[in-house]
Amino acid sequence: MPSPLQKEFDYYVSHQKELVEKYNGKYVVIKDGEVAGVYDSQSAAISEGKKKFELGTFLVQKVEPGTATYTQTYHSRVAFS
Repeated sequence: MPSPLQKEFDYYVSHQKELVEKYNGKYVVIKDGEVAGVYDSQSAAISEGKKKFELGTFLVQKVEPGTATYTQTYHSRVAFS
């Protein structure tokens, strides 16, 4: 089963070089194939992302060259309210 955020992750991977040039070391929120926000910390990215979008519908990714910081996706049956 493909990840519900595969589109967002594919966007990050295909645009990683240009994102690193602009936002190296920052955290980006990616939603619907575009950068929806840039933040200094992962917690800020998640906090601001969930103000704009439903949890589980956006990707938070640290912007760095290479593959070491690729986001890992975990699935849970727990619902957030």
